[in-house]
Amino acid sequence: MTNVIALFNQSGGVGKSTLTMNLGYALAKKKKKVLLIDLDPQASLTTFMGIEPHELETSVYDALVETFRLTILEKIYGMDLAPTNINLSLAEMELVSALNREQRLKQVLSPLFPNYDFVLIDCPPSLGILSILALTAATHLLVPIETEFKSYFGTGLLLDTVARIRKHVNPELTFAGFVPMKMDKRRSQHIRTYEQMKTELIKLGTVFPPVPDSTVFPDATEERLPLAIYRPRHPAVKVFNEIAKQLLTLSK
Repeated sequence: MTNVIALFNQSGGVGKSTLTMNLGYALAKKKKKVLLIDLDPQASLTTFMGIEPHELETSVYDALVETFRLTILEKIYGMDLAPTNINLSLAEMELVSALNREQRLKQVLSPLFPNYDFVLIDCPPSLGILSILALTAATHLLVPIETEFKSYFGTGLLLDTVARIRKHVNPELTFAGFVPMKMDKRRSQHIRTYEQMKTELIKLGTVFPPVPDSTVFPDATEERLPLAIYRPRHPAVKVFNEIAKQLLTLSK
């Protein structure tokens, strides 16, 4: 069974692309075959992986709108990548009247399932059609949430969206869990928000250990490297490895 995990939060800046890249690397180090999909027109994940979006001749956009064949760049830090660029923003408009549009990404991915143990989808920070495509194709949902009250407060809207997706198009979608992001243990608000997450979200899925806030993340992404390569001893590497270890149990 291929685990298709959508990393989704309708808020921007919570660290979805960073989490996708580093969890993918941690799973690859555990000898799993991993495909990363950049479904965000901002193309942060594509850039983080060392690919220049504007140089792409084909991307996720072409697969969704025209060819149904996914462009895959192989063996980048042990992972495969389906890259994207700004062209993907056009898909929001072009898929409005498309037949069976919610199933487009699932149809693209289905032939690839024998090749991968995990497919990680970096979703855009919105509740538009691209996110719906991801949640329709996914077997699991992993939610990064910044440990700020304002960010956590918006989780209700996300949960409503997931409930509608389950009701109408993907009743099998389940929570892989919630990842507290940018945790600063020196800030009492962050500690309170994290404790609130553990109390309220545990009923829906695992609340993973928090990813610490650190200036090392932009440094690592500037070098186009997973954190485990850029700074192997950083505490966040242990967190990524722990989350990856628990994700291995999803298909069991």
